[in-house]
Parts: sequence; structure tokens; C-alpha cells
Amino acid sequence: MKDSLNLPSIPELRRVAQSLAMLDAILSPEWDYRYYSFNSAWGPGEEMASMRNGSGDDWFLLLDHAGAAIKGFAHELADTSLLSRNIQTQVSADFSSFLNEPAFSMQHATFCYWRKTGDNSWSKVDGGPDDDGADEMLALLGSGPSGYKEWAEDYYEVPVALGAVTALLAHQPLSDSLILALNPDADIDFAYGQAQEIGYPHGAP
Repeated sequence: MKDSLNLPSIPELRRVAQSLAMLDAILSPEWDYRYYSFNSAWGPGEEMASMRNGSGDDWFLLLDHAGAAIKGFAHELADTSLLSRNIQTQVSADFSSFLNEPAFSMQHATFCYWRKTGDNSWSKVDGGPDDDGADEMLALLGSGPSGYKEWAEDYYEVPVALGAVTALLAHQPLSDSLILALNPDADIDFAYGQAQEIGYPHGAP
């Protein structure tokens, strides 16, 4: 089923997911308080992004040679729908790594989207609740710098420099000045180490 949810193209989604993870890593060095993560070496030819809000809601995105697939779970909206079973039957078998990844808890889902590398749009798996949480949980993937700034200032309760957010969402290479503009107390070497794991472009620390 084709769906009108405004997810960006696969290359843009990858860049945004990396940028969100980099922003969170700088603003919140403590892993437990972050929302967004990105592992550029999840598996051979695989990258994984995720969001966890600490309250039981999460999404997982796998990027590989087949394309991209994302599955989310809004715990307060979960119902007894057939979505979990439908994910296994409706998502292309090319996404076997995604479909069979234990870390993604595929049995707990309220929405799922997938897109092959050559596709012109995303497909949505049928069978989830009418209110599936996708609009809210995926909002920052398309909200731009001002959307992230507003969210981060509310969540982290610190001022967030719009210029630095804009630079990172544009995938400008990480630099000391960008790191310190976001977090004057940041550990520079730690931030560069996180960039290495995320696969975010950076110069030598």
C-alpha cells in the first residue's frame, strides 16, 4: 500500500538520521538520555538508526542494499491488529535482515514503512491502528532545523544554536566550533568518536 506520509528519499533519510544522532550525541553525552542513535556498521553493508523516548515508544530503521525499512511502536496506541503478521507478509523478502532482526522487536509494532532502492515512494504495511503514532514519532525526520531546535530545547532544557543545527542537518563536516556552539561543555574527543560510529563526516580531531 502506498502512503502519503512525508518521509524523505532514502539518501536524505540516511543523512537526517545521522544528523539527529550526531546532534543528540553532542547535546547529551550520556547515552541513556538520548533519543536518536545511528550505527554505521550495524552489519555487513547495513546501517541502523533508532529512536527511543524512554517511555516505551521507539522506531528502528535499517538501511542496506535492498533499500530502507522502518518499524515503529507507540505503546499507548498498540492494539490487537494484524500488523506484526502483515509486516512479515507484505514487506519485500529482500528485507530479510530487517524482518528477522531480534533487536527490532518486530512483534511490537504500530506502523511500518519500506522502500526499495529503485522505488519512487514509500509503501506502508496495512493492518495497524488508525492512529499509529507515525506522524508524531517520525516528525523530526522532516521538520528541518527549526523543528529540531524547538524539540531539543524543550527536551534537554538548554538553549540550542539554530546555526549549528542547520549546519549539522546539512551534513557540514563536524568541527570543534560546531561542537562547542551546541554544547560549550562538550568533550571534543568524545564527540569525534561518536561521529566515527555514526558515520557523520568530520575532520581529524
